[in-house]
Amino acid sequence: MEIKPLRDQVVLQPISKEEKTESGIVIPDTADEEKPEQGKVVAVGPGKRLPDGDRQEPDVEKGDRVLFTKYGPSEVTLDGEDYLVAKEEDILAILE
Repeated sequence: MEIKPLRDQVVLQPISKEEKTESGIVIPDTADEEKPEQGKVVAVGPGKRLPDGDRQEPDVEKGDRVLFTKYGPSEVTLDGEDYLVAKEEDILAILE
């Protein structure tokens, strides 16, 4: 199933932080109770409608790795995969 967000909505695939101890032991993401703050852009809406009727082009593109606000996005599950749907204003930065 394909998802097509509306307006300035962005669909993100969360990226979990992989943590290691000093001795190199990887702590699984299930032990981390924090919400993710990074994600990969899966789909982008056409942009925000401005008062004059024009659309504001989104600043992010499909495939971008982004940093977003921790509690802004809504969590959704589609075809067994977890995604986040956020407004573009909840995205803080593109990570390069």
